[in-house]
Amino acid sequence: MKIAYVLNTYPLPSHSFIRRELRALEQDGVQVDRIAMRRSALPLVDPLDREEEARTTYVLERGAVRLLAALAGRMLRHPRRGWSALRLALRAGRVSQVGRLRHLIYLAEAAEVVRRCEAGGIQHMHAHFGTNSTTVAMLAQALGGPGYSFTVHGPEEFDAPAALSLGLKVDRAVFAVAISQFGRSQLYRWADFDSWDRIKVVHCGIEPEEFADPAPLPEGPVRIVSIGRFSEQKGQMLLIEAMARLQAEHPDLHLTLVGDGPLRGALERAIAAHGLGGVVTLTGWLDEAGVRRELAGAHALVLPSFAEGLPMVVMEAMAAGRPVIATAIAGIPELVRPGETGWLVPAGDVQALAEAVSALAATPTADLARMGAAGRVRVLARHDAAGEAARLAGHFAAVTGG
Repeated sequence: MKIAYVLNTYPLPSHSFIRRELRALEQDGVQVDRIAMRRSALPLVDPLDREEEARTTYVLERGAVRLLAALAGRMLRHPRRGWSALRLALRAGRVSQVGRLRHLIYLAEAAEVVRRCEAGGIQHMHAHFGTNSTTVAMLAQALGGPGYSFTVHGPEEFDAPAALSLGLKVDRAVFAVAISQFGRSQLYRWADFDSWDRIKVVHCGIEPEEFADPAPLPEGPVRIVSIGRFSEQKGQMLLIEAMARLQAEHPDLHLTLVGDGPLRGALERAIAAHGLGGVVTLTGWLDEAGVRRELAGAHALVLPSFAEGLPMVVMEAMAAGRPVIATAIAGIPELVRPGETGWLVPAGDVQALAEAVSALAATPTADLARMGAAGRVRVLARHDAAGEAARLAGHFAAVTGG
């Protein structure tokens, strides 16, 4: 069975879950070609990401002339399919925020994807994210390429489902994948009823062997860690405000922010304004080993997000035996159980967030360890990368006869 993964920018530092999925599929005997539109502009600090980059074909590096030639040749050889794909591109572009011209570019990219699929004997295409990567896969199928499926993560797809033609993409797909029951419910909102039974749930996975021997909770003052891109959806600014409120009661509490992004400057200014420079550390992006080190040195993960899918960092923290404080949004409540594996708070409520962190700081270490152990059992049962990849491979086999 030979599959092509169709991606937009790949790999990115936040794409470790795709890399794990690909590795698990290949260990199951699935052959996977990686076809991305462009390389990452971010530095790849993880050597595993650099390995993925070396294995990936980049469509836009073919150049505009070759892409247009591929599209023209396909439309001349298969005019009916070509005009159908053109109408589909214009239809999606009409409602899109990026417009019809961008969708004509996607159509040219799709022609190159079809060429790669034919040359490589690809039986099926799978895209990650219901954004432009799935648009390209949908147009490639319309041009005569193999059938496609795609995984929706959120929250971007759920912010603008109509502009992304999300329902149309589900309806034309061989099947679609959500990473949580919440995600599937959102696809139900936009897909035809007849498509519902083709919407599957396949969780993102972790590799249990990477968390085989969780470190005990550290001694000394409470240390919390928050991991994620510094962007508007992650809510780190709220956590800085919570830390400011907690300083009088918990002066030894320490927060580490792992990640980077467009809001770094604003976060640094807020940390300085609140006088938190001695108790808040920013690490920048870390590789997987670095993330595991930060989790090992913390008592808990805190994720104050305003919008999410089902974050990988929650799974990693639970696998590391750490309780989790997170907002009660999207798929997070399917994994984090209040009082059992952590705390859930309303999104955007700085006082509730501060109270949860204060409750964590007041909880005996032995009780935190029990919560961490319960979370570890839960995540390993639900999010084993090999098991979830086998589930996905089963869906691929069902539609390819592989």
